[in-house]
Amino acid sequence: MAVTSEPRAQEGGAAPRHRSATRSLLRLWPYVRPVRVRLFGAAGVAVVASCLGLVIPLVLKWMVDGPVAHRDPGGVWLGGALLLALGTAEAGLFGLRRWLVGRPLASVEAAMRADLYRHLQRLPVSFHDRWASGQLLSRATTDLMLLRMFLAFPLTFLVVNGVTILAGFAILLSQEWTLGLVLVIPAVPLVILCSLFETRYATVARTVQDQTGDLTTVVEEGVLGVRIVKGFGRHRSQARAFRVLSEQVRSTELHKARLLATLWALIMTLPELAIGAALVLGTMRVADGDLSAGTLVAFLSTALTLRWPVESLGFLLAMSQDAATATDRYFDVMDAEPATAADRRPAGAVRRGEDGEGSEGGQDREGGLRFEGVEFAYADAPPEEPPVLRGVDLHIRPGETMALVGATGSGKTTLTALVPRLQEITRGRITLDGRDITALPREELRALVAVAFEEPTLFSATAGENVLMGASDAGREELLRALAVAQADFVHALPEGIDTEVGEQGLSLSGGQRQRLALARAVVGSPRFLVLDDPLSALDVHTEALVEAALRQVLAATTALVVAHRPSTVLLADRVALLSEGRITAVGTHQRLLRESAEYRSLMSGQEREEGESRP
Repeated sequence: MAVTSEPRAQEGGAAPRHRSATRSLLRLWPYVRPVRVRLFGAAGVAVVASCLGLVIPLVLKWMVDGPVAHRDPGGVWLGGALLLALGTAEAGLFGLRRWLVGRPLASVEAAMRADLYRHLQRLPVSFHDRWASGQLLSRATTDLMLLRMFLAFPLTFLVVNGVTILAGFAILLSQEWTLGLVLVIPAVPLVILCSLFETRYATVARTVQDQTGDLTTVVEEGVLGVRIVKGFGRHRSQARAFRVLSEQVRSTELHKARLLATLWALIMTLPELAIGAALVLGTMRVADGDLSAGTLVAFLSTALTLRWPVESLGFLLAMSQDAATATDRYFDVMDAEPATAADRRPAGAVRRGEDGEGSEGGQDREGGLRFEGVEFAYADAPPEEPPVLRGVDLHIRPGETMALVGATGSGKTTLTALVPRLQEITRGRITLDGRDITALPREELRALVAVAFEEPTLFSATAGENVLMGASDAGREELLRALAVAQADFVHALPEGIDTEVGEQGLSLSGGQRQRLALARAVVGSPRFLVLDDPLSALDVHTEALVEAALRQVLAATTALVVAHRPSTVLLADRVALLSEGRITAVGTHQRLLRESAEYRSLMSGQEREEGESRP
């Protein structure tokens, strides 16, 4: 398991493009729009609550210059009651704001997570080959949590605090404009500092979130591959790799904390100095009789009320940058378009018909599964590298079973992945009963084609649920039949039978048991087309013979392409296709190819020797 220090999510190692935080966050509007009324309502309530806080200094001014100066106890009690009412109203309004945004923003997060998961299911396998799973997991969890927190708190209070600061400075200047200017002067360096901070912090925030994704990948690989790690005694090297990435995340987080601490120190220091200067000047003017004590009290109270809105700018900007980075990371995935064969087929590429003449999509005169001039190259392959598959022409007749044989690396698995469109062809076309697979809706295509891979994947569900993923409308009778065909009757001996949870990746089962469940999943729906990628490789000789005997009945009623490495699997097929260096070089029966193809004889004899050595 390779561990890299660079985020694998960035294709080609390119640095993420920089865009302003505002432009990034505006992309959230389609998700926020359904809850905009409550969100705007919450902002309005918070603005009113904050403005109520600015009324308190005015009440204090009235009390000092009025009841206190004239020694009026009744006026003091009235002022105290008014202050209590204002404070209670402010607290109640802030509580109402939290209630207004709680449920809607949880819905926004859920909708974004559902859209992300849905989109990931639509993206081609090539996308998942390029992206580390930890990067996708961190986007679906940590990044969306950051966005919900931003919408719930920083977004509202950037507006609320901005309005509060403007209203507060207006009150300060109206009370005593000379002292107000003393507090306004630090605003200029604060704006410059915040601008510099935004650029530097955005870069560091993106780096730490990408590094966290890489760390998530290492943890996931270590958990899923724990048998390999323990079996080869690699726990120390894996722990070292984890520590290296952890130290990188820690170092970047500390850098981010230092940036924030520096900004916050300056944001807190400059206003405090300004308030100190205003206090000294104001006291001198009160002593000279140029300013009333009530005005100075109100001025300083208003200035102190504005401390929180000003000092909070640091972490509000930091959280906004974190949210902007999370938004960019989220849309890095959402902007990826599902590739189609039409998109990748070069302009003017001609589709070849049965007779070799050009065709613009007319149906074949024969049914079955047909490959016509199929080429495939991976999207990230160098231009000078030849395609994996080159000019593949192959026709599997209706009801026929074709074995696909070839050396390791010849392109067999890639060819089988093209039929259900797990990969998209670069040139040519594939048809099912005369219909181009690119013209079929994916749901219909994958209802027609069932697949089973050499490396079976099971999910954290029951054995029965894993099998029935192959046909959602299948009943218990079809389930039992599929289990019988795959010789997977072992499930009945599990603690809860077919309702037994098989665990993540089916690791509670042996390799052969997982492979048999995957085969049962492929045949449960009696598909018209069956694609099997060496589905019996993990079975012992006795079980393999039983599965092959049962599988013959299924293959008799379907059109099948079977990747075969063992002669016993080849004998299931009516004909055999030899794939060599990305091309079909020979097609015929097993006996014919043994007579006419030296490469085929070499493949079969080598497999027979290996098989003989493995038997007692």
